[in-house]
Amino acid sequence: MDYLIETLAKRIAGDISWSESPGASMRKWREAFNISQGELARYMGISQSVIADYERGRRKPGIDFLRKFVRGLIDIDAERGYRVINELIKGYTLMLPFIDDMGDFQSPVNVDDIAKALDGVIPNSSIPETKVYGWVITDSIRAIMSLKGLEFYQLLNFMLGRVVVFTNVSSGRSPLIALKIAPIKPSIIVLHRPVKLDPLALLLAEKDGITLIISILKDPKEIRERLRSI
Repeated sequence: MDYLIETLAKRIAGDISWSESPGASMRKWREAFNISQGELARYMGISQSVIADYERGRRKPGIDFLRKFVRGLIDIDAERGYRVINELIKGYTLMLPFIDDMGDFQSPVNVDDIAKALDGVIPNSSIPETKVYGWVITDSIRAIMSLKGLEFYQLLNFMLGRVVVFTNVSSGRSPLIALKIAPIKPSIIVLHRPVKLDPLALLLAEKDGITLIISILKDPKEIRERLRSI
């Protein structure tokens, strides 16, 4: 949920900053959240006239102001029970039953950092210079058995630029075979405590330039905590 809200916030901020009329876009989003100028101004600790000036185009919003503006919309809606946010993020939630966690690192992270954080072993014969910008944790069995067609490709979009952690793994063969035909492939895959790594999984990974990390952490919940701590 936190990641989806952050993604929504970035989309709103991007829509405003990219608009030819940022003020009109700010008004559009404020009204979409059904928040008055006065209520938003009180939350932001400014006068209502300041909000009005921005919406009328008398002022141009900078990055800091825009961040506070969007945060105000989201926080006020959160106090109301996420009525608007829940509707807006419905388009992002298709994969949630199969994604246990997802997020972005504060700065790019390399393979060694991830392996160290997850008590991991790297079986690849060669390790390419790779950095990732976030992570996705998914249950391999639920994902492979349940995802079809467009849903699978949407999951791949979440994987782009992120380390992908597969939990509930027996040998690692199934997820690597599923990714073989995928147009988008993660550069780093973590298999959580496979019973025995299938040689075919390693072969497929190396052919596709994917670095495998075998995590020996006992509890999959630790993976989330450690990735978030990087």
